[in-house]
Amino acid sequence: MTTTPATTTATATTTTAPARTPAPAPTRALSASRTTATAARVLRQLRHDPRTIALLILIPCVMLFLLRYVFDGSPRTFDSIGASLLGIFPLITMFLVTSIATLRERTSGTLERLLALPLGKGDLIAGYALSFGILAIIQSALATGLAVWVLGLDVTGSPWLLLLVALLDALLGTALGLFVSAFAASEFQAVQFMPAVIFPQLLLCGLFTPRSTMHPALEALSDVLPMSYAVDGMNEILKHTDMTTTFVRDVLIVAGCALLVLTLGAATLRRRTH
Repeated sequence: MTTTPATTTATATTTTAPARTPAPAPTRALSASRTTATAARVLRQLRHDPRTIALLILIPCVMLFLLRYVFDGSPRTFDSIGASLLGIFPLITMFLVTSIATLRERTSGTLERLLALPLGKGDLIAGYALSFGILAIIQSALATGLAVWVLGLDVTGSPWLLLLVALLDALLGTALGLFVSAFAASEFQAVQFMPAVIFPQLLLCGLFTPRSTMHPALEALSDVLPMSYAVDGMNEILKHTDMTTTFVRDVLIVAGCALLVLTLGAATLRRRTH
């Protein structure tokens, strides 16, 4: 049998065509193993970055220490605002570190390589939240212990409730940092988000003046900002010995906002920065 050139060409093409490897199916469901593996990787990286660890753990304690002795002649002033700042300082530091660390992952190409694996965006965000949440527990415990048992912060309620609100604030800062990092193209831009995201909440949260005395439009705006409820929760601990329904409401709102922002962060996460 004579083989025609066309048949030979077709046969050669058929035998030499490389087999295509199917692309991995997108992973949708959260996996505990993938989440913990991501968290362990982030913690290993942070272990080799002492400056970041110092910023996360020591800066809130240093700020509280300075604040106590700024009001050395007026201890009641420290008692009135110290608890609120105990929640605000962790939120700010976690926001800064998380937004910059996540953006660095994307600009270096690490995030793109990770998402090429069978690793969903939800796993990645949950892993980051878990790793920074562990640091937030250490940060909040040290700051609360320093404020209550060393600096003499006078609270009527339980210091453990104070720690709970401080921890939720730190987790909220982590969630906000993960969310805004998706919209920044550089570390400088990530820092620039702080005036837009943190400063308005700081001014309207009731730290400087009661929210009820603000202009009605600003009071209405403060009612939808999570930091307002963090400060309200701290004030409830200052005034009441037991857990009140208002305190429970404030804690649930802060926790719900953190969960909502984490969900939005997973939905808006991008592989790379253009």
